[in-house]
Amino acid sequence: MRAVRVWRAGGVPLSMLDDLSSNLAALLRVTCRVESPRLETDYAFDLARWQYHSTAILQRLVRQPSRGESLLAVTSGDLFVPVLTYVFGEAQVGGAAAVVSIHRLREEFYGLPSNAGLLRQRLLKEAMHELGHVWGLRHCDDWRCVMATTHSAELIDVKEAGFCRECAWVLDGSEGAPLHRHG
Repeated sequence: MRAVRVWRAGGVPLSMLDDLSSNLAALLRVTCRVESPRLETDYAFDLARWQYHSTAILQRLVRQPSRGESLLAVTSGDLFVPVLTYVFGEAQVGGAAAVVSIHRLREEFYGLPSNAGLLRQRLLKEAMHELGHVWGLRHCDDWRCVMATTHSAELIDVKEAGFCRECAWVLDGSEGAPLHRHG
């Protein structure tokens, strides 16, 4: 059985992480718990870009003892990789760790009123997407699948919080338990 440990890495409310953990546990049929110590990310801040280098956060995260669990850091900092302006998250494909950011998932980033429910939905989908990568999945061509690639918050909104049949089949085959799927 898969297990996930969620790390707070920045100004993310613990209540949001508790909610994320509960939803991940239910949808992915995994054991999921929130770690109490905060994962520091100051070392990953790039002064030239005013963003956090997500790969550097991943490198620090994998140094945490995992006991075979998947590690997920959630931050409020704006993430980037050198070849892209920003990323919603990054994961080690087939590895142990992933990081997601709520920074560009917030409606306020786009000059719109705060929407806590929408933020929680977007965070859940991005966390599932990055954990899918950790568990070996690549991007999916089905736009409804949580593994579809997204470059805007609006595209996250049209995805479902579930795997398409093909992606779920790949994950089911490696673990045996059926996962939440759509379609």
